[in-house]
Amino acid sequence: MTTEKLDASAKETFISYLGGDSLPSSIMIYPNNFEDKDKVLNYLDDYNKGKSEEDKIIYSDLAGTMTELTGGLMDAITYVLVAFAGISLVTSMIMISIITYTSVIERTKEIGVLKALGARKKDITRVFDAETCILGISSGILGILIAWLATFPINSILYSMTDLKNVAQLNPVHALILVVVSTILTMLGGHIPARMAAKKDAAIALRAE
Repeated sequence: MTTEKLDASAKETFISYLGGDSLPSSIMIYPNNFEDKDKVLNYLDDYNKGKSEEDKIIYSDLAGTMTELTGGLMDAITYVLVAFAGISLVTSMIMISIITYTSVIERTKEIGVLKALGARKKDITRVFDAETCILGISSGILGILIAWLATFPINSILYSMTDLKNVAQLNPVHALILVVVSTILTMLGGHIPARMAAKKDAAIALRAE
Protein backbone atom coordinates (compact mmCIF):
# COMPACT_ATOMS: atom_id res chain seq x y z
CA MET A 1 0.00 0.00 0.00
CA THR A 2 1.26 3.45 -0.90
CA THR A 3 -0.05 7.00 -0.66
CA GLU A 4 -0.06 7.24 -4.45
CA LYS A 5 -3.40 8.41 -5.81
CA LEU A 6 -5.21 6.08 -8.18
CA ASP A 7 -7.19 7.11 -11.21
CA ALA A 8 -10.65 5.64 -11.83
CA SER A 9 -9.40 2.76 -14.00
CA ALA A 10 -6.62 1.75 -11.62
CA LYS A 11 -8.97 2.03 -8.67
CA GLU A 12 -11.53 -0.23 -10.35
CA THR A 13 -8.81 -2.76 -11.17
CA PHE A 14 -7.51 -2.74 -7.62
CA ILE A 15 -10.99 -3.12 -6.11
CA SER A 16 -11.72 -5.97 -8.54
CA TYR A 17 -8.49 -7.66 -7.45
CA LEU A 18 -9.70 -7.50 -3.85
CA GLY A 19 -13.04 -9.05 -4.83
CA GLY A 20 -15.08 -5.87 -4.82
CA ASP A 21 -15.98 -5.77 -8.49
CA SER A 22 -19.63 -4.86 -9.06
CA LEU A 23 -19.68 -6.44 -12.52
CA PRO A 24 -20.08 -10.24 -12.41
CA SER A 25 -17.62 -12.24 -14.49
CA SER A 26 -19.45 -15.55 -14.21
CA ILE A 27 -22.80 -16.99 -13.16
CA MET A 28 -23.36 -20.42 -11.62
CA ILE A 29 -26.61 -22.07 -12.73
CA TYR A 30 -27.97 -25.07 -10.82
CA PRO A 31 -30.80 -26.81 -12.76
CA ASN A 32 -33.25 -28.99 -10.85
CA ASN A 33 -32.73 -31.99 -13.12
CA PHE A 34 -31.05 -33.11 -16.34
CA GLU A 35 -34.02 -32.05 -18.48
CA ASP A 36 -33.77 -28.48 -17.18
CA LYS A 37 -30.01 -28.57 -17.76
CA ASP A 38 -30.55 -29.51 -21.40
CA LYS A 39 -33.07 -26.68 -21.77
CA VAL A 40 -30.54 -24.18 -20.39
CA LEU A 41 -27.83 -25.46 -22.74
CA ASN A 42 -30.17 -25.30 -25.73
CA TYR A 43 -31.15 -21.75 -24.79
CA LEU A 44 -27.51 -20.67 -24.58
CA ASP A 45 -26.71 -22.35 -27.90
CA ASP A 46 -29.65 -20.57 -29.56
CA TYR A 47 -28.50 -17.27 -28.07
CA ASN A 48 -24.96 -17.74 -29.38
CA LYS A 49 -26.11 -18.37 -32.95
CA GLY A 50 -25.08 -15.49 -35.21
CA LYS A 51 -23.21 -13.70 -32.44
CA SER A 52 -19.63 -12.55 -32.72
CA GLU A 53 -16.98 -14.14 -30.53
CA GLU A 54 -17.04 -11.14 -28.19
CA ASP A 55 -20.80 -11.33 -27.68
CA LYS A 56 -21.07 -15.10 -27.25
CA ILE A 57 -21.69 -16.59 -23.83
CA ILE A 58 -18.94 -19.02 -22.90
CA TYR A 59 -20.21 -21.76 -20.62
CA SER A 60 -18.94 -24.97 -19.06
CA ASP A 61 -21.20 -27.97 -18.53
CA LEU A 62 -19.71 -29.43 -15.36
CA ALA A 63 -22.45 -32.06 -15.07
CA GLY A 64 -21.86 -33.14 -18.66
CA THR A 65 -18.12 -33.34 -18.05
CA MET A 66 -18.64 -35.48 -14.97
CA THR A 67 -21.08 -37.66 -16.91
CA GLU A 68 -18.51 -38.21 -19.66
CA LEU A 69 -15.82 -39.06 -17.12
CA THR A 70 -18.15 -41.46 -15.35
CA GLY A 71 -19.19 -42.99 -18.67
CA GLY A 72 -15.55 -43.52 -19.63
CA LEU A 73 -14.87 -45.16 -16.29
CA MET A 74 -17.91 -47.40 -16.67
CA ASP A 75 -16.80 -48.37 -20.19
CA ALA A 76 -13.37 -49.33 -18.87
CA ILE A 77 -14.96 -51.41 -16.11
CA THR A 78 -17.25 -53.03 -18.70
CA TYR A 79 -14.28 -54.00 -20.90
CA VAL A 80 -12.52 -55.55 -17.92
CA LEU A 81 -15.65 -57.50 -16.96
CA VAL A 82 -16.11 -58.67 -20.56
CA ALA A 83 -12.51 -59.90 -20.58
CA PHE A 84 -13.07 -61.82 -17.35
CA ALA A 85 -16.33 -63.20 -18.77
CA GLY A 86 -14.52 -64.41 -21.88
CA ILE A 87 -11.87 -66.12 -19.78
CA SER A 88 -14.54 -67.76 -17.62
CA LEU A 89 -16.40 -68.98 -20.73
CA VAL A 90 -13.27 -70.62 -22.13
CA THR A 91 -12.53 -72.16 -18.74
CA SER A 92 -16.09 -73.44 -18.41
CA MET A 93 -15.93 -75.05 -21.86
CA ILE A 94 -12.72 -76.83 -20.91
CA MET A 95 -14.24 -78.02 -17.63
CA ILE A 96 -17.38 -79.24 -19.39
CA SER A 97 -15.22 -81.19 -21.85
CA ILE A 98 -13.34 -82.79 -18.95
CA ILE A 99 -16.58 -83.66 -17.11
CA THR A 100 -18.13 -85.16 -20.24
CA TYR A 101 -14.97 -87.12 -21.00
CA THR A 102 -14.95 -88.47 -17.43
CA SER A 103 -18.59 -89.46 -17.86
CA VAL A 104 -17.70 -91.29 -21.08
CA ILE A 105 -14.94 -93.25 -19.34
CA GLU A 106 -17.19 -94.17 -16.41
CA ARG A 107 -20.01 -95.31 -18.72
CA THR A 108 -17.95 -97.29 -21.20
CA LYS A 109 -19.84 -100.52 -20.48
CA GLU A 110 -23.16 -98.70 -20.87
CA ILE A 111 -21.99 -97.48 -24.28
CA GLY A 112 -21.11 -101.06 -25.20
CA VAL A 113 -24.58 -102.26 -24.17
CA LEU A 114 -26.24 -99.55 -26.26
CA LYS A 115 -24.15 -100.50 -29.28
CA ALA A 116 -24.91 -104.20 -28.74
CA LEU A 117 -28.61 -103.31 -28.79
CA GLY A 118 -28.18 -101.66 -32.17
CA ALA A 119 -27.45 -98.04 -31.28
CA ARG A 120 -25.60 -96.17 -34.02
CA LYS A 121 -22.70 -93.77 -33.56
CA LYS A 122 -24.95 -90.74 -33.97
CA ASP A 123 -27.34 -92.21 -31.37
CA ILE A 124 -24.52 -92.41 -28.81
CA THR A 125 -23.47 -88.87 -29.71
CA ARG A 126 -27.02 -87.63 -29.26
CA VAL A 127 -27.23 -89.17 -25.78
CA PHE A 128 -24.25 -87.18 -24.52
CA ASP A 129 -25.23 -84.07 -26.49
CA ALA A 130 -28.65 -84.19 -24.84
CA GLU A 131 -27.05 -84.42 -21.40
CA THR A 132 -24.81 -81.41 -22.07
CA CYS A 133 -27.80 -79.51 -23.50
CA ILE A 134 -29.80 -80.11 -20.31
CA LEU A 135 -26.76 -79.08 -18.28
CA GLY A 136 -26.40 -75.85 -20.27
CA ILE A 137 -30.08 -74.92 -19.95
CA SER A 138 -30.10 -75.68 -16.22
CA SER A 139 -26.93 -73.69 -15.55
CA GLY A 140 -28.22 -70.76 -17.63
CA ILE A 141 -31.52 -70.65 -15.74
CA LEU A 142 -29.70 -70.93 -12.41
CA GLY A 143 -27.37 -68.08 -13.37
CA ILE A 144 -30.28 -65.85 -14.39
CA LEU A 145 -32.10 -66.62 -11.14
CA ILE A 146 -29.02 -65.67 -9.11
CA ALA A 147 -28.56 -62.47 -11.14
CA TRP A 148 -32.23 -61.53 -10.68
CA LEU A 149 -32.05 -62.09 -6.92
CA ALA A 150 -28.85 -60.02 -6.78
CA THR A 151 -30.64 -56.98 -8.24
CA PHE A 152 -32.64 -56.47 -5.04
CA PRO A 153 -29.73 -55.88 -2.61
CA ILE A 154 -27.82 -53.95 -5.30
CA ASN A 155 -30.75 -51.59 -5.89
CA SER A 156 -31.21 -51.18 -2.15
CA ILE A 157 -27.55 -50.23 -1.65
CA LEU A 158 -27.51 -47.84 -4.61
CA TYR A 159 -30.76 -46.21 -3.50
CA SER A 160 -29.32 -45.54 -0.05
CA MET A 161 -26.22 -43.98 -1.64
CA THR A 162 -27.65 -42.07 -4.62
CA ASP A 163 -31.48 -42.00 -4.21
CA LEU A 164 -31.73 -43.66 -7.63
CA LYS A 165 -34.32 -46.41 -7.97
CA ASN A 166 -34.11 -49.61 -10.01
CA VAL A 167 -30.58 -49.03 -11.32
CA ALA A 168 -29.87 -52.76 -11.66
CA GLN A 169 -32.41 -54.48 -13.89
CA LEU A 170 -32.45 -57.81 -15.71
CA ASN A 171 -33.67 -57.46 -19.28
CA PRO A 172 -35.77 -60.52 -20.28
CA VAL A 173 -34.26 -60.47 -23.78
CA HIS A 174 -30.74 -60.51 -22.33
CA ALA A 175 -31.75 -63.33 -20.00
CA LEU A 176 -33.00 -65.40 -22.95
CA ILE A 177 -29.79 -64.70 -24.87
CA LEU A 178 -27.73 -65.81 -21.87
CA VAL A 179 -29.62 -69.12 -21.69
CA VAL A 180 -29.09 -69.73 -25.42
CA VAL A 181 -25.38 -68.84 -25.24
CA SER A 182 -24.91 -71.03 -22.16
CA THR A 183 -26.58 -73.97 -23.90
CA ILE A 184 -24.55 -73.56 -27.10
CA LEU A 185 -21.23 -73.26 -25.27
CA THR A 186 -22.03 -76.26 -23.10
CA MET A 187 -22.90 -78.39 -26.11
CA LEU A 188 -19.75 -77.28 -27.92
CA GLY A 189 -17.66 -78.21 -24.91
CA GLY A 190 -19.23 -81.67 -24.63
CA HIS A 191 -19.52 -82.58 -28.31
CA ILE A 192 -15.93 -83.79 -28.80
CA PRO A 193 -16.09 -86.26 -25.86
CA ALA A 194 -19.48 -87.36 -27.19
CA ARG A 195 -17.93 -88.14 -30.59
CA MET A 196 -15.16 -90.05 -28.82
CA ALA A 197 -17.80 -92.12 -27.02
CA ALA A 198 -19.54 -92.91 -30.30
CA LYS A 199 -16.32 -94.29 -31.80
CA LYS A 200 -15.75 -96.86 -29.04
CA ASP A 201 -15.82 -100.48 -30.17
CA ALA A 202 -18.78 -102.41 -28.71
CA ALA A 203 -16.78 -105.54 -27.81
CA ILE A 204 -14.04 -103.55 -26.08
CA ALA A 205 -16.62 -101.41 -24.28
CA LEU A 206 -18.47 -104.47 -22.95
CA ARG A 207 -15.24 -105.92 -21.52
CA ALA A 208 -14.42 -102.66 -19.72
CA GLU A 209 -14.56 -102.68 -15.94
